Amino acid sequence: MNYFVTGIDTDSGKTLVSAILCEALKADYWKPVQAGLPLDRDTVAGLISDPSIVLHNEQYFLKLPASPHAAAKLEDIKIEMDCFSLPVSDKTLVIEGAGGCLVPLNNENFVIDLASRFNAEVVLVADLYLGSINHTLLTLSELKRRNLPIKGLIFNGERNPQSEEIILHHGGMRCLLRIEKEKEITKEVVRRYAELLLTTWYG
Repeated sequence: MNYFVTGIDTDSGKTLVSAILCEALKADYWKPVQAGLPLDRDTVAGLISDPSIVLHNEQYFLKLPASPHAAAKLEDIKIEMDCFSLPVSDKTLVIEGAGGCLVPLNNENFVIDLASRFNAEVVLVADLYLGSINHTLLTLSELKRRNLPIKGLIFNGERNPQSEEIILHHGGMRCLLRIEKEKEITKEVVRRYAELLLTTWYG
Protein backbone atom coordinates (compact mmCIF):
# COMPACT_ATOMS: atom_id res chain seq x y z
CA MET A 1 0.00 0.00 0.00
CA ASN A 2 1.18 3.51 -0.86
CA TYR A 3 0.13 6.56 1.15
CA PHE A 4 -0.81 10.02 -0.06
CA VAL A 5 -0.21 12.85 2.41
CA THR A 6 -2.51 15.83 1.99
CA GLY A 7 -3.48 18.69 4.27
CA ILE A 8 -6.31 21.05 5.06
CA ASP A 9 -4.15 24.00 4.00
CA THR A 10 -0.76 24.79 2.48
CA ASP A 11 1.19 24.92 5.76
CA SER A 12 -0.46 22.03 7.57
CA GLY A 13 2.79 20.12 8.12
CA LYS A 14 2.68 17.62 5.25
CA THR A 15 6.46 17.46 4.80
CA LEU A 16 7.10 16.78 8.48
CA VAL A 17 4.40 14.11 8.50
CA SER A 18 5.88 12.59 5.34
CA ALA A 19 9.27 12.34 7.05
CA ILE A 20 7.68 10.68 10.08
CA LEU A 21 5.81 8.20 7.88
CA CYS A 22 8.97 7.36 5.93
CA GLU A 23 10.90 6.81 9.15
CA ALA A 24 8.17 4.69 10.75
CA LEU A 25 7.33 2.56 7.71
CA LYS A 26 10.84 2.45 6.18
CA ALA A 27 9.11 3.85 3.11
CA ASP A 28 10.48 5.76 0.13
CA TYR A 29 9.44 9.36 -0.51
CA TRP A 30 8.11 11.16 -3.57
CA LYS A 31 6.62 14.61 -4.15
CA PRO A 32 5.20 14.57 -7.69
CA VAL A 33 4.86 18.36 -8.00
CA GLN A 34 7.19 20.84 -6.33
CA ALA A 35 6.54 24.56 -6.65
CA GLY A 36 9.37 26.77 -5.38
CA LEU A 37 12.34 26.23 -3.12
CA PRO A 38 13.49 24.76 -0.80
CA LEU A 39 12.77 21.29 -2.13
CA ASP A 40 10.58 19.33 0.28
CA ARG A 41 12.64 16.31 -0.75
CA ASP A 42 15.70 17.99 0.77
CA THR A 43 13.78 18.80 3.95
CA VAL A 44 12.74 15.16 4.33
CA ALA A 45 16.32 14.05 3.67
CA GLY A 46 17.49 16.19 6.58
CA LEU A 47 14.91 14.71 8.96
CA ILE A 48 15.14 10.96 8.38
CA SER A 49 17.73 8.66 9.92
CA ASP A 50 17.26 5.45 7.93
CA PRO A 51 19.83 5.40 5.08
CA SER A 52 17.81 2.83 3.13
CA ILE A 53 15.02 5.35 2.39
CA VAL A 54 15.09 6.57 -1.22
CA LEU A 55 13.92 10.08 -2.02
CA HIS A 56 12.71 10.22 -5.61
CA ASN A 57 12.94 13.24 -7.89
CA GLU A 58 9.87 15.33 -8.63
CA GLN A 59 7.89 14.73 -11.82
CA TYR A 60 7.38 18.48 -12.18
CA PHE A 61 9.60 21.14 -10.63
CA LEU A 62 8.20 24.67 -10.89
CA LYS A 63 10.24 27.69 -9.91
CA LEU A 64 7.46 29.90 -8.54
CA PRO A 65 6.15 29.13 -5.03
CA ALA A 66 2.50 29.28 -6.07
CA SER A 67 -0.41 27.06 -7.00
CA PRO A 68 0.96 24.50 -9.51
CA HIS A 69 -1.47 25.49 -12.27
CA ALA A 70 -0.43 29.16 -12.01
CA ALA A 71 3.30 28.45 -11.69
CA ALA A 72 3.18 26.05 -14.65
CA LYS A 73 1.37 28.57 -16.83
CA LEU A 74 4.06 31.18 -16.21
CA GLU A 75 6.71 28.67 -17.28
CA ASP A 76 4.69 27.56 -20.30
CA ILE A 77 4.35 24.07 -18.86
CA LYS A 78 1.19 21.97 -18.92
CA ILE A 79 0.84 19.52 -16.06
CA GLU A 80 -0.82 16.42 -17.51
CA MET A 81 -2.15 13.49 -15.51
CA ASP A 82 -1.00 10.99 -18.11
CA CYS A 83 2.60 12.10 -17.56
CA PHE A 84 2.62 10.98 -13.93
CA SER A 85 4.07 7.56 -13.21
CA LEU A 86 5.10 6.06 -9.91
CA PRO A 87 8.84 5.81 -9.26
CA VAL A 88 10.20 2.29 -9.46
CA SER A 89 10.35 0.93 -5.92
CA ASP A 90 9.75 -2.38 -4.20
CA LYS A 91 8.91 -0.59 -0.95
CA THR A 92 5.98 1.37 0.40
CA LEU A 93 5.89 4.87 -1.07
CA VAL A 94 4.91 8.03 0.80
CA ILE A 95 3.57 10.54 -1.74
CA GLU A 96 3.33 14.15 -0.63
CA GLY A 97 0.77 16.43 -2.24
CA ALA A 98 1.19 20.14 -2.94
CA GLY A 99 -0.92 22.41 -0.76
CA GLY A 100 -4.44 21.29 0.13
CA CYS A 101 -6.30 18.55 -1.70
CA LEU A 102 -8.19 20.90 -4.05
CA VAL A 103 -5.16 22.85 -5.20
CA PRO A 104 -5.42 22.80 -9.02
CA LEU A 105 -2.79 21.14 -11.20
CA ASN A 106 -4.41 22.41 -14.41
CA ASN A 107 -7.87 23.47 -15.56
CA GLU A 108 -9.28 19.97 -15.05
CA ASN A 109 -7.37 18.22 -12.27
CA PHE A 110 -6.63 18.76 -8.61
CA VAL A 111 -3.78 17.53 -6.43
CA ILE A 112 -6.04 14.91 -4.82
CA ASP A 113 -6.58 13.32 -8.24
CA LEU A 114 -3.04 11.95 -7.86
CA ALA A 115 -4.18 9.84 -4.90
CA SER A 116 -6.82 8.26 -7.13
CA ARG A 117 -4.35 7.73 -9.96
CA PHE A 118 -1.91 5.89 -7.71
CA ASN A 119 -4.52 3.98 -5.66
CA ALA A 120 -2.98 5.44 -2.51
CA GLU A 121 -4.56 5.57 0.92
CA VAL A 122 -4.89 9.13 2.21
CA VAL A 123 -3.33 10.50 5.39
CA LEU A 124 -4.88 13.88 6.23
CA VAL A 125 -2.84 16.44 8.18
CA ALA A 126 -4.82 19.03 10.13
CA ASP A 127 -3.11 21.94 11.81
CA LEU A 128 -5.23 23.47 14.56
CA TYR A 129 -6.29 27.11 14.20
CA LEU A 130 -9.48 29.15 14.26
CA GLY A 131 -11.49 27.72 11.38
CA SER A 132 -9.72 24.38 11.21
CA ILE A 133 -12.82 22.43 12.24
CA ASN A 134 -14.65 23.67 9.16
CA HIS A 135 -11.66 23.17 6.86
CA THR A 136 -10.95 19.67 8.15
CA LEU A 137 -14.56 18.46 7.92
CA LEU A 138 -14.95 19.95 4.44
CA THR A 139 -11.77 18.20 3.32
CA LEU A 140 -12.91 14.88 4.78
CA SER A 141 -16.27 15.32 3.10
CA GLU A 142 -14.58 15.80 -0.28
CA LEU A 143 -12.30 12.80 0.21
CA LYS A 144 -15.31 10.64 1.05
CA ARG A 145 -17.28 12.02 -1.90
CA ARG A 146 -14.46 10.83 -4.14
CA ASN A 147 -14.55 7.39 -2.45
CA LEU A 148 -10.89 7.65 -1.49
CA PRO A 149 -9.63 5.33 1.25
CA ILE A 150 -8.55 7.35 4.29
CA LYS A 151 -6.04 5.89 6.74
CA GLY A 152 -6.70 8.56 9.36
CA LEU A 153 -5.93 12.02 10.69
CA ILE A 154 -2.75 13.52 12.07
CA PHE A 155 -3.11 16.67 14.16
CA ASN A 156 -0.22 19.11 14.04
CA GLY A 157 0.47 22.00 16.42
CA GLU A 158 -0.67 23.23 19.80
CA ARG A 159 -3.37 20.93 21.15
CA ASN A 160 -7.03 21.90 21.10
CA PRO A 161 -8.93 18.96 22.64
CA GLN A 162 -12.36 20.41 21.89
CA SER A 163 -11.57 20.92 18.20
CA GLU A 164 -9.91 17.52 17.89
CA GLU A 165 -12.82 15.73 19.55
CA ILE A 166 -15.49 17.31 17.35
CA ILE A 167 -13.46 16.70 14.17
CA LEU A 168 -12.97 13.02 14.99
CA HIS A 169 -16.62 12.63 15.99
CA HIS A 170 -18.19 14.22 12.92
CA GLY A 171 -15.48 13.07 10.54
CA GLY A 172 -15.74 9.46 11.63
CA MET A 173 -11.96 9.21 11.62
CA ARG A 174 -9.35 7.97 14.02
CA CYS A 175 -6.35 9.98 15.13
CA LEU A 176 -3.08 8.39 14.04
CA LEU A 177 -0.79 10.88 15.75
CA ARG A 178 -0.65 14.24 17.52
CA ILE A 179 2.41 16.35 16.77
CA GLU A 180 3.10 18.97 19.41
CA LYS A 181 4.36 22.47 18.71
CA GLU A 182 8.09 21.66 18.88
CA LYS A 183 10.77 24.30 19.43
CA GLU A 184 12.94 22.58 16.82
CA ILE A 185 12.33 19.76 14.38
CA THR A 186 15.29 17.37 14.36
CA LYS A 187 15.99 13.78 13.36
CA GLU A 188 15.54 12.79 16.99
CA VAL A 189 12.11 14.41 17.10
CA VAL A 190 11.09 12.64 13.89
CA ARG A 191 12.29 9.29 15.26
CA ARG A 192 10.28 9.83 18.44
CA TYR A 193 7.09 10.56 16.53
CA ALA A 194 7.77 7.63 14.19
CA GLU A 195 7.82 5.31 17.20
CA LEU A 196 4.57 6.83 18.49
CA LEU A 197 2.93 6.44 15.09
CA LEU A 198 3.68 2.73 15.02
CA THR A 199 1.63 2.26 18.21
CA THR A 200 -1.55 3.34 16.38
CA TRP A 201 -0.82 2.61 12.69
CA TYR A 202 -1.81 -1.06 12.71
CA GLY A 203 -4.68 -0.66 15.18
